[in-house]
Amino acid sequence: MGRWLAIMFVIIGASSYGLLSSFIKLAYGQGFTDGQITPAQVTMGTLFVWLLILCHKPSKVNPFKGPWVKLGLVGIFGLLLTTVFYNIALNELNASLSIILLFQFTWMTIGLDCLFRRRLPRKAELLAIAMIFVGTLLAVNVLETDWGQLSPLGVMYGLLSALTYSLFLFFTGQIPSNLPPLMNSAIMLTASLPIMYVLYPPTVFMEAGSGELILWGLLLGLLGQVVPTIAFNIGIPRVGSTLAAMLGSVELPVAIIAALLILGEPVGGIQWIGMVFILGGILISENKKA
Repeated sequence: MGRWLAIMFVIIGASSYGLLSSFIKLAYGQGFTDGQITPAQVTMGTLFVWLLILCHKPSKVNPFKGPWVKLGLVGIFGLLLTTVFYNIALNELNASLSIILLFQFTWMTIGLDCLFRRRLPRKAELLAIAMIFVGTLLAVNVLETDWGQLSPLGVMYGLLSALTYSLFLFFTGQIPSNLPPLMNSAIMLTASLPIMYVLYPPTVFMEAGSGELILWGLLLGLLGQVVPTIAFNIGIPRVGSTLAAMLGSVELPVAIIAALLILGEPVGGIQWIGMVFILGGILISENKKA
């Protein structure tokens, strides 16, 4: 596969994840809770990936001939916990603020790289962190936001989702695997199911309105689990975690524009400037390695 095609896969995965927040808010507007949406999303997404494997002969391989333990751990601590934390944040905050909090994964990924390589941040990285911090303050409209009305729980879970998302991006690029991307994705998602069912018992599928819940699960699982996981498993090993983090920045404008068009959430000029600062910080943090 060519490098440009791998880059396109990462962009497609990030864009799909960017659309997710607006559709989750629509599901909440239909009366569903994060305790219903999360298990439906992950379960339907996992089933969808296994269905694709059944239809794709090259992906029908023995999953235990690859680094299934490492992939499973990334699925649990990266994919599942990001979904759980982000869905709770979306239940407490608007879609725009939730995605801005999620995007703190950028400086967290820099921190992870410094920690695992036992090095200090470079000057370019410190500048990037400063730009992302300033951009975040502008993007949340710090001067006009009524902080007393914000949910501390939502902010906490939004930042936790950023941490677990950075774990996913970082370690996906660190695990060499000879398995097909579809099987890598299936292992990650399947490993997360038992933990998820401890957090959210599957009894939600037997409650009233379960048919509509399953339909939401199919849509959200496709946007949040199937497309991003497969696209990232194809693209990230070929472009590397650092370039993937930069390419993943497309998720921010996609999510904000979706919140504006689908949910009607207002986005002011100061907030757009803040997003430019965040994206600029991402470019600086990654281009210094080119």
